[in-house]
Amino acid sequence: MKIKLVFAVMMFPLLTACGGAQKPEMTPLEIQSMQSRQFSASYNNVFASTMSVFQDLGYTVTGADKDTGLISAESATGSDVAYAIFTGSTLTSQTRATAFVERLKNKTNVRLNFVEARQTSSGWGQTNRRDQPIMDASIYQNAFERIENAIFIRR
Repeated sequence: MKIKLVFAVMMFPLLTACGGAQKPEMTPLEIQSMQSRQFSASYNNVFASTMSVFQDLGYTVTGADKDTGLISAESATGSDVAYAIFTGSTLTSQTRATAFVERLKNKTNVRLNFVEARQTSSGWGQTNRRDQPIMDASIYQNAFERIENAIFIRR
C-alpha cells in the first residue's frame, strides 16, 4: 500500500508537467482577421459566390437572407462506428458554417465561422453535445480563395 502511494506521489509531477504546455489563445482581433476578407466586388456577386462555395464544399445551405447578409450551412453528419461498438453510445459529428456578408463603401466584407458539433447519444436516451470553433487558419484561407475564384468567374 505504501509503495503505491509513494509511486503515485512521484509520478504526479511528471504527469502534470506533460499536460501543462498549452497553445496560447487567439485574441478577438486575431480571430476576426482570420475569419474576414474584403472583396472589390458587388454585394450581389459576393453573396452568390459565398453561397456557391458553401455548396461546392459539400455544405447544405440551411438559411440565407440577402437583406441581412447572413448565410447558414451545415455538412452531412458523420458517425463513428468504432465508438458505438466499444462504448454502446453513438458519436456523430457535423460542421456548421455561417457567413456574414456586408456592404462597405466600395467593397464587400465576408466573415466566415466554422464550428464542429459533436454529439453522443446513449441507449438510455441521454445526449451530450459539444460545439468547438474551428481555429485552423488554412480552412478559412481555402474558403476565401474559393470565394475569390467564384467572384472572378461571375464577373
